[in-house]
Formats: sequence, structure tokens, C-alpha cells
Amino acid sequence: MSSPRDRKNSCRAGPGTVGTTVSGANGRSELLAVRQRSGFECPVRRRSSACSYFAPGAQAEDVSFSLKLNRSIFIITLRFLLAIDMWLSKRLGVCACEESPWGSIRPLVRLVELSGHVVPWLLGTVYSLLRVDTVLEQEVMLNLALALLLDVLLVRIVKTLVRRRMPSQNRSDLLATYFVERYSFPSGHATRAVMCARFLLARLVDTSSMRVLVLGWAALVSLSRLMLARHYVTDVGFGLAMGYCQYSLVERLWVTWKHMQDVLLMLLGETLYTSAGRSRKP
Repeated sequence: MSSPRDRKNSCRAGPGTVGTTVSGANGRSELLAVRQRSGFECPVRRRSSACSYFAPGAQAEDVSFSLKLNRSIFIITLRFLLAIDMWLSKRLGVCACEESPWGSIRPLVRLVELSGHVVPWLLGTVYSLLRVDTVLEQEVMLNLALALLLDVLLVRIVKTLVRRRMPSQNRSDLLATYFVERYSFPSGHATRAVMCARFLLARLVDTSSMRVLVLGWAALVSLSRLMLARHYVTDVGFGLAMGYCQYSLVERLWVTWKHMQDVLLMLLGETLYTSAGRSRKP
């Protein structure tokens, strides 16, 4: 039979030794081994439980939640800014129709709108290119014509990509049907006004009074787009920035008259060579 001391030691062995009998020196050594194992196992279990909070699945869930939260905040901010844009554009459309608050000056505003259209500018530029005498003036008119064509191309590309509809209060009159684009972003009149204004100020205008007149014209053309409810405020603002950058591009790609003559002679030579080769064939 086991002594009371052995029974006491066997009871102190902990949960891992319940239901086992220990006796003598062997029992004491087994008890010490069990205690040592339990002492080494506990920190390991604690570490594993603490590390379970940083499992890969939990990290992925935290990252996806933060991305969804940032995306929702961005969407809410964007919708808020678009709502302000629509409200402000509606307030500025004071000449959208004859019944508008400033409907009486609508014909005058439409005249300002027509002055910024690409058709009058192209016709005037081509006429000036044919009428000027000096090579320097011809070079300036040539680059202005190329700048207008570049403006039409870039605005068309951006409008086709964005496809933003015009404001709902825009009235489809005769001018809007044949001379105004169907899409709204960006404003082609705003891009053209700023680009032509920078071009004139840098190449043709040299007096302070004419500078003020050119800047005032560009501002009125841009404002007419809002007063007639043709565009939103963001359309005009982006158009102004785009037109400013377009003239910087025109300056970098400036075509000299000599370079243009070389290109024309090269094209003419290729045409003559091709026609001569065709005439030699039996």
C-alpha cells in the first residue's frame, strides 16, 4: 500500500497525472518530469494563442476591409463634388432659354459663343495664310491652323472616352444642333479660347490694350458656355487647363516654314516618282 506522503505527491502532480499512482523515488522523478513538461508547454501555448491574432487570414480580412472603406469614402466624396458641380452649373445657366432670368441677352451670348467656334477660326486662319506676304507671317498662320486641328483632335478623343452628357437645361436650338458637340466634357470652346489667347499674346499682340481685349474675349467665351447651359463648371475648368497645356505642346512642336517646304518637296518628289514609274509601264 502507498503511504500518505506518496498520495499527497500524486495529488500535486496536476491535471496531467490524474488517475495515476506514483510510489517511491521513481514516482518523485516522474512527478518532476511532468512538472517540467507542463512548465515548458504553457509558454508555447500562450505564444500560439497570441500569434493566432496575426494569422494570414485575419490580415487579408483587415486589408480588404480598409480597401472597401477607402473606396466608399472616395465614392461619397466624388458624388458630393459632382452634386455641387451640377448645382452651381444650374445656377449659372441664366441664359439657357428665353424664359431664363437673363433670357433677353441670349442672342448676344450666342454671338460670343459663335466667336469661339472652330469653323470661323479655321476659315480666318486659312484666309490669312493665303493673304500674308512675309514668310514669318505665313509660318505663324500655318502653326495656328495646325494648333486648331490639334485642338479639335484632342477634344474629340477626350469627349469620346468620357461621354458625359450635357446639362438637362441645355436647349437644342439651330446653333446647338449643327455646331455644338453632343458630349459635354471637356468644353472645346474653353480649350480653344485659352489656346488661341496664348497664341495671340505670344506671337501677334504687342500692345497692352489688345492684351486686355484678348484676355476678356477668352473669359467671355468660357463664361458663355455656362450661361447657355452648354457645359458644367468642371467641363469649362478642365477645358481651360487643357487649352493652356495645348499651347505649350504647340510651342514644342513648332513647324518652321523651311521644314514645311522640305516636307512638301519630299511629298511632291515621291508623287512625281510614282507617276513616272506608272507611265513607263507598258
